[in-house]
This record gives sequence, C-alpha cells and structure tokens, in this order.
Amino acid sequence: MLRRNDTSTTPIVVNDNAAWCWFQDERALVDPTSNLLVVGSIASTGGVDGEQRGGNVEVTVVDLSTGTADIVVLHARLESDDHDVPALWRRRDGRWLAMYTRHKTEDLTRWRISEPDDPRHWGPEQTFDWSAHTGGLGVTYSNLHELDGRLYCFARAVNDDQCALVSDDDGDTWNYAGKLFTRPKVGYVNGYTRYVSSPGRIDLITTDHHPRDYDNSVYHGFLDADGLHRTDGAVVDPHPLRGDAPSQVELTTLVAAGSRMPDGASWAGDRLSHCWTVDVRRAADGTVAAVVSARADDGPAHPDEATERLRPVLDHRFLFARLTPGGSWQVHPLALAGPGLLPHEQDYTGLAAIDPDDLDSLYVSTPIDPRDDQPLAHHEIFHGRTGDGGATWTWTPLTEDSDVDNLRPIVAPGGPSTVSLLWFRGDMASSQDHRCEAVLLRLPRTE
Repeated sequence: MLRRNDTSTTPIVVNDNAAWCWFQDERALVDPTSNLLVVGSIASTGGVDGEQRGGNVEVTVVDLSTGTADIVVLHARLESDDHDVPALWRRRDGRWLAMYTRHKTEDLTRWRISEPDDPRHWGPEQTFDWSAHTGGLGVTYSNLHELDGRLYCFARAVNDDQCALVSDDDGDTWNYAGKLFTRPKVGYVNGYTRYVSSPGRIDLITTDHHPRDYDNSVYHGFLDADGLHRTDGAVVDPHPLRGDAPSQVELTTLVAAGSRMPDGASWAGDRLSHCWTVDVRRAADGTVAAVVSARADDGPAHPDEATERLRPVLDHRFLFARLTPGGSWQVHPLALAGPGLLPHEQDYTGLAAIDPDDLDSLYVSTPIDPRDDQPLAHHEIFHGRTGDGGATWTWTPLTEDSDVDNLRPIVAPGGPSTVSLLWFRGDMASSQDHRCEAVLLRLPRTE
C-alpha cells in the first residue's frame, strides 16, 4: 500500500514482471526533451506470463506526460536472471544504446541501438566476444560512461576483475580496452564496482571480492585524462586499462573492514565487516556521495563460518559517505538495513538510491523503520533528507503496511525538476526466480 503524501501522488505499475540488479548503470534514464523515461529489467519465469516471458531482457518506455508504458523486448528469453539487466546510454544523435550480458554463463556483451528519438524501436542485436581475453570463463554486467569523448562499457570479465570495452563512435562498435584492476581471485569473483561519470571524470567505489567470500573494505578512486587516482588525486595508474592493472587496495579506503563506529555517534563501537557497494553519485560542484552496506557485529563462533553461504546474517547497516571538493571522506550512520534478504544471499539488502540531482536526498528500502528502529513486516521505501552532510536524517515513509517487499529503488537521472523514483515490489526467492512488478512514483523536488 502506498502512503499518500500531500500531493496525493501514487505509483503506477509500469511492468508487471520485472526486477533488476544494482551493478549496471544507468538502468533508468529520463529524456526531458521527449518526456520519456526508459528503464531496463529482466522478466522472471516465476513472474506474470513467466512461461512466455521468463528471461526476457526488456526496456519499459514510459510517457511521463500520460503515464502510459510500453514494454519492449530487447532479447527474448536470454536468461531468467536479474544480473542481465541492460545499461542505457542516450547518444548525441538522439538514439538510445542498451548493453547487456548473461550472468557469467557466456562471453558475449550484447547491444542494440534504437531509432532516433524512439526507444520503442531498436536495430538488430550486435555482440562482442570476450573469450579471447576471458578464456571462456564468462562476463557479467554493463556500465556505460564517457570520458574525454570515448564511451566505455565497464564489465566484470578477465579473472572476474573489472575490465572495459571502449567505443569511439558512441557505441556503434566496440573494442577491448583492458583491465582496470587485478588481484588474486578469492571465492566467487573479485571486486564489485559502482561508477558515476561527470564531464572529464569517472568516480568509482569498489570492494575486494564478494562479501560472502571475504571481509571486504570499500575503496574510492577516480579516472580522468591523467590516469586512475586515489581520492586525494595521487596517481595510482597513469595509463589505466593498458598492460598490468593495479589492485583496488591502492585506492583510498572509504570504509575499512573491521572498523568500528566512533564514540559519541549512533552505533558507537559497532564493528563493520563484509562491506558492499550500494550507490555513488557526483554533483556539479564536485561533491561525491556514496552509500555502503555492511554487516554489524557479525561474530561467528568460528572464523570459517563467516563465509558459510547459508549462515544467517541478522544485522546489516547502511552507511552514508560524503566527499566535498578538497576535503576527505566523512562517513555517517544512515539506517538499519535488517537481516539478509535471501537465505542463500545473506548480504543482500533492500538497497538505497541517492538522488543524482540532490545529494542531500535519498531513498532506502528497509524492513526497519528508520524513524524509531522498529521492525516492519516487509521492506518499505523511505525518503531521507539531510541538512548537515549526512550526520543526521529526517525520514518520510513512501510506502506503509505493504503486503509484499518494496526493493531496490532507483532515481532516474535526467529529470531535474521532478524525481522519477522506481522500485520493484513482490516476492523474491532469488535473482533467477521472482514474482515482482516495477513501479514508478513521480515526486516534486523540495528543498
């Protein structure tokens, strides 16, 4: 049930069988000229019309002036797995680019390009084969970001490290660019990386490995014309994506595994471990904001139990980090995130999304009310606003008393006058099996 606010806005269902992962971006974009919103998703075999639609890579095109939504299939029945969700890019010629992969089960990055100014009609699918570089071990994720006139698609590929393709024609053709990071592999994969691009710069936050397999820290760095840098500008790699790549541990540590929250603040003394990247955004003035999740005071009886896949993890936390130009990272408690979302994915949470046009505003999905830390029957969506750089937050519920979980919010960039907030709601058994629908809530921006 949606909580009606002062403007009596309600969400609309834009796709009745949809979910997404969070290591692809942008997953949703607004084109303010045409007043269209485009969001990518994966249909599940467990969802509506799953026998026919399960595994479809889809984009939903929403006319924001009328609320009508059209579902377009980019690839029918590719794989029933939300990791396959496409990344979207709005090209200079008015066409849309969508790139997507399977979940580590083949070596192809796939892409399609739309007709000019019409994301309802797309040209044929094209592919890039990574197997000469991966040895047939698979590729996952797509992240589209521009730097100095070149378009990059960052993916998890060689050695399950962060790698990239590069295009000099706005996505018509792609070539292998190289590895961004490298380190000995532990467990399932190496680092999980979130990216955000702004003119002349790509910021990123990343982990060591999967939090199930390793007690992760989270690191920050950025790419520009002079190389890969730590937060303070020190050069880690003057020629990124060429030759040997550095380890992400050479970047600036944003949240250290095993660190404790400082005295005198919320969660004082609580130990943080097994961190994961959630979201990162950068403002026009150079301020960067990030959300990180972590286990809190997770003390298994034996150290080996820390990486046991089905061991319940009952207490996750969301942390908010902020970097002002010329300053250093300030990390603050944000909200309790509750127990692991799925029994076999004990580090999954409902996630959070920072407003890309207002870094003092964000949206969280949590089963614990951030106003009073009381447990809820389901994950609900809350809006948080800070006036002091993230040290304190004022919370407003956007959903209440729901019958199902409300998960993985996205604030679609491109609409500076109105917030286009997306999430999916329903029952999620796994990334491959869910009965969820995607909804859109439009909210006026407020100071």
